[in-house]
Parts: sequence; C-alpha cells; structure tokens
Amino acid sequence: MSIRVVGPNEGEQTGGGPIRCRIIEDGSHTQHRLGLYEAVVPPGPGGPPQHVHHQHDETFIVTEGTLRFTSGADSVDAGAGSCVTVPAGTPHTFANPFGEPARFVGTLTPDLYVEYFRDLSRLPVDDRGQLNPADIGRAMAKYATEVIR
Repeated sequence: MSIRVVGPNEGEQTGGGPIRCRIIEDGSHTQHRLGLYEAVVPPGPGGPPQHVHHQHDETFIVTEGTLRFTSGADSVDAGAGSCVTVPAGTPHTFANPFGEPARFVGTLTPDLYVEYFRDLSRLPVDDRGQLNPADIGRAMAKYATEVIR
C-alpha cells in the first residue's frame, strides 16, 4: 500500500524543555514537501523566542486548549479548532499562559524544520526544566530561522 498510517500512539517522540513533540511525518514519505508534528504545550513559560522562518511556512491547528500566538507586538488567542498560518518571513511565537495544557498539530512546508525538534531534545535544560534561549536560537539558525530580538 502506498499510503502511510501513523496511529495516535505512534511517531517519533522528541522535543526539549517543557514542550513535547511527536513527529508524525518527517518528510521521508512526501519527497520532503511536508513535515507534520504534534506538540503538547503545558501552561506557563516555555514557548520559543519570537522568530522568522526564511525557507518554510508553518501552520498550527489547535486541537486542545488555547494558545497565544504573537507576531511582532500583536497577539491573538487561538482555541481548539483554530488554524493559524505563518508564511515564511513572518515573525511569530506561541505560548500557553492559560491553566490547561494545549495541543496542536503543526505542518512544515517544506519539511526543513523537522530536524530542529530532534535537536531540541539534545539541548540541556535548567533547574526549572527550561531551555536556554541562546541554545534555541543556535538550533533555529541551522534551519534558516532567526530569532527576533
């Protein structure tokens, strides 16, 4: 069969700091046109620094809870069922300042950024379980992504 099915408890578990990721499609079945992952974002600090992807688009489909998306100085809260599209070149970040965990499915077109999530799992965390923003920025830079200060 040419189709590939990844069950709800399958895929590659990865991510770093408090955000856990499950790589559903790493691009190897789509000729690297699409990467797909699922992330669980606990309440509190721990979202990525605001950044810009220069070579890929990203879409977030919120499936549980609510996430706050920020682009520049503007923020919007997106609840379950919302879809947030971030074209290449658009500054953005997300956080969960709410009381319940949030979950989303993310697309990466092309799949360039999938390896970033694997890199995060190899970074050290501090005593609060947080990643160092400078380490995150260095990991992002390997995939045509820059942190916006």
